[in-house]
Amino acid sequence: MIQRILAMGIVAMALLGSGCSALPKDTVNWYIDVAAPEHYGVWVTDMFLEKSGERSWRQPIGIVSCCWQGPYGPVGKGARVDPFPELILVNWFSFAEQKYYTKIIKVPPDLLDRMREPATYKTPMGVYSGPRHFMTIGLAPGGTVVVWISNQIGNEIEVMRMQATEVPGDPDDFEVGTRNYLEKHGDYLREHGIPMEGW
Repeated sequence: MIQRILAMGIVAMALLGSGCSALPKDTVNWYIDVAAPEHYGVWVTDMFLEKSGERSWRQPIGIVSCCWQGPYGPVGKGARVDPFPELILVNWFSFAEQKYYTKIIKVPPDLLDRMREPATYKTPMGVYSGPRHFMTIGLAPGGTVVVWISNQIGNEIEVMRMQATEVPGDPDDFEVGTRNYLEKHGDYLREHGIPMEGW
């Protein structure tokens, strides 16, 4: 009886082992989010993602008011992506500047390989290592676009820096949002202005 149970256990282990080898190679959950510097919020009007020959989709984002860098960033609003896109189109309105911008981001072919490289991160349970499974797209005044990869705030790597294009648009479309924005950040803007460089 014991030999039969052992034999069944060995068969079960062999089946489980062969089943694992049939799993997809990439089991990482990838995420893309959008951040903005504090006090310089934006409204992402559109974000489209595309993986050639597989999928093209829209990712709703909306208002983004945090977090560029420092103890709270880079991190922002976003979602899980599947598959990981090759192209990303981002259109946004800058509340501080009252301007519209657009940028097509061509994801470098080797970026996923770079994201898969293990990076150390800390939790209350200890120190671990894993892929940098977050890609954060930062949108700053002047149309500056910065892209980071990370798996925890503090271990981000900047992988791209680009310039967006200003496009026509009516700021009155965001009249209410601008009024709310200025109630919170108007004093800061009057004191510090709107830096166009150094992001």
